Amino acid sequence: MLTENFPWLTFIILFPIAASLFVPFIPDKDGKTVRWYALIIGLIDFAVIVYAFYNFYDFSNPDIQLFESYSWIPQLDLRWSVGVDGLSMPLVLLTGFITTLAMLAAWPVTLKPRFFYFLMLAMYGGQIAVFTVQDMILFFLAWELELIPVYLLLAIWGGKKRQYAATKFILYTAISSLFILVAALAMAFYGDTVTFDMRSLAAKDMALNFQLWMYAAFLIAYAVKLPIIPLHTWLPDAHGEATAPVHMLLAGILLKMGGYALIRMNAEMLPGAHAVFAPALVILGIVNIIYAALTSFAQRNLKRKIAYSSISHMGFVTIGIASFTDLGLSGAVLQMVSHGLIGASLFFLVGATYDRTHTLMLDEMGGVGQKMKKIFAMWTTCSLASLALPGMSGFVAELMVFVGFATSDAYSVPFRIIVVLLAAVGVILTPIYLLSNLREIFYGPENKELTSHEVLVDAEPREIFIIGALLVPIIGIGLYPKVLTQIYDAKTIQLTERLRANVPSLAGETSKPIALFPSQPLNAPAIAEAQN
Repeated sequence: MLTENFPWLTFIILFPIAASLFVPFIPDKDGKTVRWYALIIGLIDFAVIVYAFYNFYDFSNPDIQLFESYSWIPQLDLRWSVGVDGLSMPLVLLTGFITTLAMLAAWPVTLKPRFFYFLMLAMYGGQIAVFTVQDMILFFLAWELELIPVYLLLAIWGGKKRQYAATKFILYTAISSLFILVAALAMAFYGDTVTFDMRSLAAKDMALNFQLWMYAAFLIAYAVKLPIIPLHTWLPDAHGEATAPVHMLLAGILLKMGGYALIRMNAEMLPGAHAVFAPALVILGIVNIIYAALTSFAQRNLKRKIAYSSISHMGFVTIGIASFTDLGLSGAVLQMVSHGLIGASLFFLVGATYDRTHTLMLDEMGGVGQKMKKIFAMWTTCSLASLALPGMSGFVAELMVFVGFATSDAYSVPFRIIVVLLAAVGVILTPIYLLSNLREIFYGPENKELTSHEVLVDAEPREIFIIGALLVPIIGIGLYPKVLTQIYDAKTIQLTERLRANVPSLAGETSKPIALFPSQPLNAPAIAEAQN
């Protein structure tokens, strides 16, 4: 019987990668066999992830669990070290879930299906490695290796400008990744001991000036992936040319790597520098929210409109990371998971709509709601989730960030008021451009060339299943957020205390944000006592 000592994480990472090596040898002419093979591998790996975490993960323990460490390159004291905590576990679950659905979304792919699913499976393991490795050199390699499948998926299966988009993606991300390597080496050789272990690096007593340089280097790399304006321009181009399954991976997982790394390395390893950079992160988050929302208004290309919407929503992540409250940080993690689900659903629907209309230009759409009632219903539901309708995961995540930052004593009251008001402007803009998006696609005068086209058919069962599978956690988290927040509460509380200890005015004080989801009902005396 398999126990906690079984190398669960190593298996979860290497199983899809090893399975991808057998794809070229599968006898298959039309791609029907290989797509079932890839889907089954994805389902098995996701099932193992759920089983291992459910049986062997302790929610109350904020430290690294399921830790595995094996000698890799003894001469350099490099080790294969993997583990999960409350920060990485939700994102590993998200990766397994979204990637498996993306393989099902790739059902219509007929161009080089073997190579396509080989890249998808290899990327599966690489993405999980980014969230689980505990060695900086391993992290850099995993970060770099997952770029190759994305580049090829864009360059081969993308749209008309796929070469431009793929080249821009690889240049932005590969060049920015060099900052990770330089910072990792500098931190490893800092002080009397040389180590690449993340926990050992976080424990080093680094001078503030040194931390600031390292923080800036990491921030450049992760600002590209998150993305943070002005290092965002690769994303609309990549989304503009990608296919639906690649969209789902970009929006659902790759952007979350930037947010995860920003918390794991910038905040956790360099808390002193984080206290200095935090106000800048808040300002950058506000710029992301408002600028990207306004830019989304001007987009007439459906893919680019949703891409800028993604950039806008990720602004809440940076604000939550810089809030110095466990509620705000918890909201940032929840926003990453929530946006991963919602972004994947919207981009899948973009692909489904394009398959029928053969256009991405909103000016060429209109009046297709009567022909595609099921797709219209799915679009409406997912758009409402994206605009943070109460009862959906996006509402809970953004509310937690709002309240967490508004109650933070790390900033002056005027600054907090200004930030909350500006963020609220972005929240107001979001439903305007999303609902107008629905109007232009499904309402208005009919485009006779579209509505009379024989391929303008409604959603098929496979498409309904994918959207249904994504909506279950979106609504489930929205109605009962504790199902997810309990996974990482211990970690966010621990990390918040570490961050607050590096702010002179907060040192020794514990964050006391409003309990939005208390385990016990609050009565009037309890509320009065909490306020005192």
